[in-house]
Amino acid sequence: QVRLVESGGGLVQAGGSLRLSCAASGRIASVNVMVWYRQTPGKQRDLVASITNGGGTNYADSVKGRFTISRDNAKNTVYLQMNSLKSEDTAIYYCRIRALRGDYWGQGTQVTVSS
Repeated sequence: QVRLVESGGGLVQAGGSLRLSCAASGRIASVNVMVWYRQTPGKQRDLVASITNGGGTNYADSVKGRFTISRDNAKNTVYLQMNSLKSEDTAIYYCRIRALRGDYWGQGTQVTVSS
C-alpha cells in the first residue's frame, strides 16, 4: 500500500515562506497529476495548485504569483513553494496523486501564518 507523506508545514509570520513536500512511500506508475489542496475548519477542501505529468501547472487565483508547484517524477514527490504568505493561507494542506491505477491522498500538514 503506497502512502503519501507530507512535510514542511509549520508556523510562519506573514510575508514569510514555507516549502511543503509530499513523497510517496513506494513507486506509483502512470502518474497523471499531482495536486495540493487546503482546508480550513468548516469549509470545503479547495484546490491550491496542480501539475500534470507533462509539467503543466494550474493555480488558484488567490495564490498566483506567490506559490509554485513542482515535481520530481523519479521520486514521485511533489513540492509547494509558498512565498509572501498571508494569514488567509492558514489551513491544513493535503497532497494528492492521481494515477492510472490509483488515487492517493496525504494525511495533511498544518500551515499557520501569524499576522
